[in-house]
Amino acid sequence: MAETNTPPRGTSAHAPDLNWSQVRETVLMLELAAVQIEAAMTESNTSVDVLTSAFTTMAGCMQKLSDTIRTLPDTAEVGSAKAELTGMSEHVSGMVHQAVIAFQFYDKLAQRLVHVGHSLGSLSDLVSNQAKLYNPAEWVALQDRIKSKYTMREEVNMFEAVMQGVPVHEAVQRYMAEMKQKGDDIELF
Repeated sequence: MAETNTPPRGTSAHAPDLNWSQVRETVLMLELAAVQIEAAMTESNTSVDVLTSAFTTMAGCMQKLSDTIRTLPDTAEVGSAKAELTGMSEHVSGMVHQAVIAFQFYDKLAQRLVHVGHSLGSLSDLVSNQAKLYNPAEWVALQDRIKSKYTMREEVNMFEAVMQGVPVHEAVQRYMAEMKQKGDDIELF
């Protein structure tokens, strides 16, 4: 039987041998984190697709309902019901609008998590490759790839701050403050 040079895939931290490597353990944990993010996004996207479809249908129904209510006469016997139905219709339409905004925030979150998963995968690939691991140019290339995935200026600022030595926790606090100051603007991308 021929021997292979392929390192074992699972952890050997509980019973380390001469082939044990903290790099291999790190790669294993990075790969697991990336796949967990991917699995969670796949599961949640299915639910969000169902909700998006439901709210799109509800928005269409609300529009038809509002249009129908407007055709009712303003007579005394129907006028008060028409006013009440108009108010409820506008309220539900507002709630549907807020749900659409929430879905847009979810979309933004989902895209960020996909980027994190890809970044973890790229980091895992770099760390597991001895030829790349000790090559600063490979680390710079990885950093450039990660930075290029950011879609918002605030994310780029956070990344650059960390690369310049700002503690990660502080850079994230700055990012959160910038986002809070920016407000509830939805960026579709």
